[in-house]
Amino acid sequence: MESSRRGFLKATAAGSALAVSTDALAQDDSKKLRLASIGVGGSRGRYNRGGHIARDAAKHANMVAVCDVDDVHAAEFNKAFGGKLNTYRDYRVMLEQEKPDVVTIGTPDHWHVPIAIAALRSGADVYCEKPLTLTIDEGKQIRKVVEETGRVFQVGTQQRSTKDKFLTAIAMVQSGRLGKNVNAYVAIGGAPSGGPFENTEAPENIDWNMWVGPAPMADYSNERRRMFRWYFEYSGGKMTDWGAHHIDIAQWALAPGEDGPVKVSGNGEFPKVVPSDFNWEKFLNGEASLPNAFNTATRFSIDLTYSNGSVMSVNNHYKREGDNVDFGNGILFEGDKGRIFVNRGKIEGNPYKALTDSDRAELDELIVKLCKGKQPGNHMKNFFDCISDRSKPISDVWSHHRTMTSCHLCNIALMLGRELRWDPKTERFIDDEQANALMTRKSRNFDPKV
Repeated sequence: MESSRRGFLKATAAGSALAVSTDALAQDDSKKLRLASIGVGGSRGRYNRGGHIARDAAKHANMVAVCDVDDVHAAEFNKAFGGKLNTYRDYRVMLEQEKPDVVTIGTPDHWHVPIAIAALRSGADVYCEKPLTLTIDEGKQIRKVVEETGRVFQVGTQQRSTKDKFLTAIAMVQSGRLGKNVNAYVAIGGAPSGGPFENTEAPENIDWNMWVGPAPMADYSNERRRMFRWYFEYSGGKMTDWGAHHIDIAQWALAPGEDGPVKVSGNGEFPKVVPSDFNWEKFLNGEASLPNAFNTATRFSIDLTYSNGSVMSVNNHYKREGDNVDFGNGILFEGDKGRIFVNRGKIEGNPYKALTDSDRAELDELIVKLCKGKQPGNHMKNFFDCISDRSKPISDVWSHHRTMTSCHLCNIALMLGRELRWDPKTERFIDDEQANALMTRKSRNFDPKV
């Protein structure tokens, strides 16, 4: 993306105070890392995840600057820090002027990789909200930049730090407690179907051109801005939303030494605004359009097959007739010695109930190995611990690119409506240029406001 006119905005707008821990602020700031946060959301609504991770990071470092295309959001966030932060609209200006040691990114998904690459190249260590990538090729790009810069990079897939549920489930699978021939059945919910919605003028406090950024230009609407996850222009629906969590855990358990699946197949449905013969390549490159409505898959059942024979079934809802299996969110691992179910609320199943104290001690040792020698628990602390010793965090760019590749494979299979073969070594579809064309997309050239 070309650099153009630059400017920054000192926060003057009034806003509701956000609750923030003052423990970190009471420490000696001169001995702490300089932290800047890009994309902090608002104090109200469902789109304030960026502010949550920023406030969490502020417990470990000295917050010095905030960047957001919404002046009100930036001012609300700044007020929680006594109004002392330098405030910006353009992340490039912030990186140049502040030169932060650490950056958190909580923007809409289509901005994650461009901003992360700029932050890494500026010399910062980076914590980025999931899902990291919009395309498979974006994953290759950011992986290369992390390797080139040597910076610490953590993705916000907190389930990787949950010992008593997800890490325990992974350890049980990998230690053979479910036997051989283990498969996973994943449910992540379906995206909503809604619209067309009314287009309106963007509020004066928002730089809408900057919000859209590299995506195809579109008129403003509250739905497009606040529920961007259900637009392929900015995200990938539930496949990259909850899939970034559950597909990640299932793949880690089933194929720890693999580079990814070798085949993807299945079926699904898109909202009615998407024609059955729609040209997704032209749409994602800004050469075709859809009405202002949600356009990601509402229903799906996709199988990812791995070279070791394991299969991961990814569904909006999973139900197996006559077998007492019916769930809308979670992972069912099933092998020839039994099955366990895990989600954020519980882990259950006979193999789990049968664990002895000795079994649990053995699993604990394996979990520490899964966590690269560190104790699990606090995802943000893991990031800052890795900054201290310059090691790879629990959710590094390599593992997350592998996860997101599987998520994107599912969406591409849905778009094309047929089985696809994938080479995880070359990271390309086999003998399928139509599918390979969907691994990337054009970026819009735009001129941010001053």
